[in-house]
Amino acid sequence: MATDVTIPALGESITEATVGQWLKNPGDKVAADEPIVSLETDKVAVEVPSPVAGIMGEQLVKVGDTVVIGATIARIEGAAGGAAQAAAPTPAVVESAAKPAAEAPKPAPEAPKPAPEAAKPVETKIDVPAPGAQAPAPKAEPAPAADPYDAMAPAVRRLLGDYNLDGKSITGTGLEGRLTKADVLAAIEAGTAKVVGAAAPAAAATDAAPTRKEERVRMTRLRQTIARRLKEAQNTAAMLTTFNDVDMTQVMAARARYKDLFEKKHGVRLGFMSFFVHAVTLALRDVPSVNAAIEGDEIVYRDYADLGIAVSSPGGLVVPVLKNADKLTFAQTEKAIGDFGKRAGAGQLKLEDMQGGTFTITNGGVFGSLMSTPILNTPQSGVLGMHRIEERPVVRDGQIVIRPMMYLALSYDHRLVDGREAVTFLVRVKEAIEDPARLLIDL
Repeated sequence: MATDVTIPALGESITEATVGQWLKNPGDKVAADEPIVSLETDKVAVEVPSPVAGIMGEQLVKVGDTVVIGATIARIEGAAGGAAQAAAPTPAVVESAAKPAAEAPKPAPEAPKPAPEAAKPVETKIDVPAPGAQAPAPKAEPAPAADPYDAMAPAVRRLLGDYNLDGKSITGTGLEGRLTKADVLAAIEAGTAKVVGAAAPAAAATDAAPTRKEERVRMTRLRQTIARRLKEAQNTAAMLTTFNDVDMTQVMAARARYKDLFEKKHGVRLGFMSFFVHAVTLALRDVPSVNAAIEGDEIVYRDYADLGIAVSSPGGLVVPVLKNADKLTFAQTEKAIGDFGKRAGAGQLKLEDMQGGTFTITNGGVFGSLMSTPILNTPQSGVLGMHRIEERPVVRDGQIVIRPMMYLALSYDHRLVDGREAVTFLVRVKEAIEDPARLLIDL
């Protein structure tokens, strides 16, 4: 008797998902609660465990299919408890066994002119298992050998496509040698992955004309959600961006002075993000409209700061939320942000990690961005964009000096936040970064 595997509830407001990767093949042994399939939802990847121990049976959906909550996607054969159920006769067999032979249906009347040598009627024998006997389990046929590169998850294919890499040049460490996102990222970092269409050795060169290729890859559910929400923000909010620059001299000096002691005491490195998180929470306290949101014809003001920290993942940009950021220490902030980055890279963020949020910080500087206009993470009313630190000539006390400068960009919903408030917010952040002592004495 097979046990059905169904899609469990995946979180509030999530009604469907996309099959990202099968982690087990038909015929594989499966332990209870062992993940057998990875699903991609609007926000994160979720693994579905087997409800029982047994043998992986039929897979009812393919990679890339959309499935709804409660749908049956696979079956587990030979599950514990299934033997007893299999031993009981099926309803059709029970009904046949219960009827006496005399009540068997009469054969059809003979044809008027039968053939000289009429074939004997075919006898059909139905084996009815005795009560308590165990029906023989169906013999599992070995699954055909599959090319591990043909079973890559959509996220892995997309990552290979983004970098134009040949998947067969990378050694897979996943199930049955399949490539994982971690394998591709490691090969990119090590420089061992080959680019598709790279020049072959001279000995193998031919005079064949170069080919032009196109590949169509279905958008992941996460990418579809990102696209929809960004366009939603443009259509809904009256977005405007204001800029300022900040001298990073004092923050860099403080970080250099205390980073070793900080890491020794707290076990985590002291980065720039914790300074900006605390500067933002002070600015949000002084300019509460940037931390507010419009709901219908009402404005919702908050006395807390749940900051979304935009981080890059193989599937796209995700924004886990740093809850009660205004109450955290520098060490707690750095640990939480470091954990977000690691889990985002491994695709292990959970839905609850990204729910809520009153304001967002995004750092394009880690990719080399000098200036940008970030898009709101609706229904929030503000997002701060950080950029790369660059030495530039500035005037201090009538003298031209070189300072490490960073451009800051605040995009805000002009329906709620006025220009004066937006500029005041940026000035508060600038003052706190240029004089970090303000962060300690709550100024």
